[in-house]
Amino acid sequence: MSASAVPLHVVPEPEDGLALRYYDVIAADGTRLRAWTNDVEGPTVLLCNGLGTNPYAWPALLDPDCGVRVISWNHRGTGGSDRPEDGTRVGIDAFVEDALAVLDDAGIDACPVMGWSMGVNTAFELAFLHPERVSGLFAVAGVPGGTFSSMLAPLHVPRFLRAAITVNAARLMRLVGKPASLVTTRLPIGPRTVGVLSHSGFMLPVADPELTAMTVHGMLQTPVDWYMHLAVETSKHVRVSLRSINVPTSFVAGRWDVLASAADMRTAAERIEDAEYHEFEATHFVAMEHPGEVHELLLDLLDRVE
Repeated sequence: MSASAVPLHVVPEPEDGLALRYYDVIAADGTRLRAWTNDVEGPTVLLCNGLGTNPYAWPALLDPDCGVRVISWNHRGTGGSDRPEDGTRVGIDAFVEDALAVLDDAGIDACPVMGWSMGVNTAFELAFLHPERVSGLFAVAGVPGGTFSSMLAPLHVPRFLRAAITVNAARLMRLVGKPASLVTTRLPIGPRTVGVLSHSGFMLPVADPELTAMTVHGMLQTPVDWYMHLAVETSKHVRVSLRSINVPTSFVAGRWDVLASAADMRTAAERIEDAEYHEFEATHFVAMEHPGEVHELLLDLLDRVE
């Protein structure tokens, strides 16, 4: 049976429970990572998640009947993963090593790799450095490098100013992060908060407000200064050369995404032979706003890989 023939329940019913199991993986430098999987029957996909995010950002993948086995991990110092002894080891190069550790632990020689947001950087860097480990690429709301120069596009900020604005904002937040964390880690996050967020323009209405609340709550448990340290370090990742990418590739963009330019994603797709580009009336959180449609595109990519 092809992947696309598997019946899909877009959002797990509460009584069914979520397909989610956590476990530990040791990275090459000895850092303990909190990895996770849905333990679903189907082709294996490695997920390089958004910076400091968690499994709840992917409602469709937590459905026991989604037809895709996903393996992933939480970034260093977030979601139960330890901080590295060397605090500078939190850039995309370290995340690539962590991706390899998760693959090796699962006994996977090669598989399709999907990424969201900064995870797209990780996925493409992995494909560039270790092409033998990547059989397909699924890029959601992210660009293959130079991410901070891709931000703020819907606000019509000139490209030459984007990185300066966003990186310096991250540096400032890193400085004030400790006192800010006293507030952010205690914020009550529920459906009402999600309702406000989903009508803010930063996020649009989501398919599952409860899982979205869990996503936001989990992210806010990371101290602001550490999260912004991750952001500053990952901002150093330059654009990945796409000349050597020769596996089935799909890009999924949100027209109103202020953190990853849809135009930049379309341009990247045009530079890869036979790559597909799909654009939704969505934001950076397209996988929460349109989980079923995004999942169907993932299944289509898996068919192309086969």
